[in-house]
Amino acid sequence: MGVVTATDHDTASALATAAGELLLRVRDRSFTDATARKAAGDAEAQRFLAEQLTALRPDDAVLSEEAADDPIRLVSDRVWIIDPLDGTREFSELDRADWAVHVALWQRGDLTAGAVALPAERITLSTGQPPVVPARPAGPVRLAVSRSRPPALVQTLAGRLGAELVPMGSAGVKTMAVVRGTADAYVHGGGQYEWDSAAPVAVARAAGLHTSRLDGSPLRYNQADPYLPDLVVCRPELADELLAAIAALA
Repeated sequence: MGVVTATDHDTASALATAAGELLLRVRDRSFTDATARKAAGDAEAQRFLAEQLTALRPDDAVLSEEAADDPIRLVSDRVWIIDPLDGTREFSELDRADWAVHVALWQRGDLTAGAVALPAERITLSTGQPPVVPARPAGPVRLAVSRSRPPALVQTLAGRLGAELVPMGSAGVKTMAVVRGTADAYVHGGGQYEWDSAAPVAVARAAGLHTSRLDGSPLRYNQADPYLPDLVVCRPELADELLAAIAALA
């Protein structure tokens, strides 16, 4: 399967979309159990994205959840940060749509392009066509949260704000929920890596949302240690209130 692209935005979007289509085909196969389905999804999406990036952007480095870390990225001007399958648990459950594919480009110190595909919904959101965030409806603040292991931090924060918890799967899906207006914020403090948030953050920024660490400091990518444990993605009008409430919990 070949992908023809022009700009980096096009590349991110086309690759995320095509990897998502591949994953849908993998998902439809018969497997002995959920573990086998997860493993096949991770491996085949990784193989596809690695092959395509080698063909389309041969001079660029890659940081992926599903590949050994190549230190060449630390001296590269351009690094693709990818998560071939974000939300493997949801992917393995055939009635769930809350899983994603992440493709982002870091360039000389910052994220410059990105796309998040939601394959089960046949949707890809990207920096090439920044999404328009819908107006916020009346009511309590809605916090996207893990359906299986909601962090104590977020539960405490919800109590302080009188917020509503909206459970869902992958990190990309949670961030895109804020972009799409079905949640107002995604606050995470339970540990993540750069590939979990790079593409979602790139798309969120392009849409005009606030993105930061829990303490309000910038999210930094292509670091020697790719562990990036916490983040806040929210509507800009809520940023000051959320960050103040988080600081008060410390």
